[in-house]
Amino acid sequence: MHIKKFLKPKNFILCSFLFITACIEDAPLDSLSPAGPYARTIDELFWLTFWIAVVIFFIVQGALLFSVFYFKDSPDKPEPKQIHGNNFLEILWTIIPVIILASIAVPTVRTIFDLAREPEDALKIEVIGHQWWFEYKYPDYGITTANVLVIPEDTPIRLEMWSNDVLHNYWVPKLNGKRYLVPGQKTYLNLHADNAEEFWAQCGEYCGLSHSKMRGRVLSMSESDFDAWVINEQKNADNTLSEGSLAYEGQQVYLNAGCTQCHVIGGVWDVQGERIAPNLTHFGNRNVFAGAALKNNSENLTKWLANPAELKPGTFMPNLELTEREIEALIEYLGTLK
Repeated sequence: MHIKKFLKPKNFILCSFLFITACIEDAPLDSLSPAGPYARTIDELFWLTFWIAVVIFFIVQGALLFSVFYFKDSPDKPEPKQIHGNNFLEILWTIIPVIILASIAVPTVRTIFDLAREPEDALKIEVIGHQWWFEYKYPDYGITTANVLVIPEDTPIRLEMWSNDVLHNYWVPKLNGKRYLVPGQKTYLNLHADNAEEFWAQCGEYCGLSHSKMRGRVLSMSESDFDAWVINEQKNADNTLSEGSLAYEGQQVYLNAGCTQCHVIGGVWDVQGERIAPNLTHFGNRNVFAGAALKNNSENLTKWLANPAELKPGTFMPNLELTEREIEALIEYLGTLK
């Protein structure tokens, strides 16, 4: 019955389409396209395990088919010799699995220790998981940002991670494997990008309604570009907007509509303590927002500010009932935060 349903044209086409999508090369979350030494180490272990499994599969299936046809029952064939209790064979097929498991376990354990070892002279970055976005802090530079993790190319990175609410999981497939972000406990992950490139990240642990939209970006750039980025990020936002301009009007919306209860913009308003929403000081330089689920453009910002929950179910970003004019002004202001 199930096979008949599967063979229906509609179901067969759908399943075929899903199968083909698995063959897409260099997809944003493709873990088989390593772009750094840690990801390559995992990739090498995967292929070693895969080919061992392939060899075992063909040996087992070959032995099965041989047994089916060679020992096929027929009137002129005697009963096959029974091997129950044969010590040699029982020892042999106990030793063979042990050897197979050891050939997989030894490189696996070695890889686990290699990935966990802290690299020398690594740039340390803190990663805090929130529902549903990632916050990044650079303690050596005094920088706090969100959604886009910026790193220098060909440089070891040491992430110190924890969660601010529920269990999350940080995963940049092209740079390393997954690592949990646990409330009240620190975990660590090493990254190293070979070249200047943008990589996709994703929360790999179900963490609520908008888990699928808890994404991220890792932007690797040249050392000189990274240094320039650091200098710019350490500056406060421009607070010299012309009175009467649309951007100035948007700043007043930010200050008076309730945005300051959750967001920080450096240099605009002195605040004390942490905030539960992303730091917006240099929001205009980010190419994504809302947990890296949306591209940073006026169309998406308009929809987001009008009704955040429609785009991201369960979000803590409230609907502030802003007018069209207030949304337009606020978007103009956000664009100046670079």
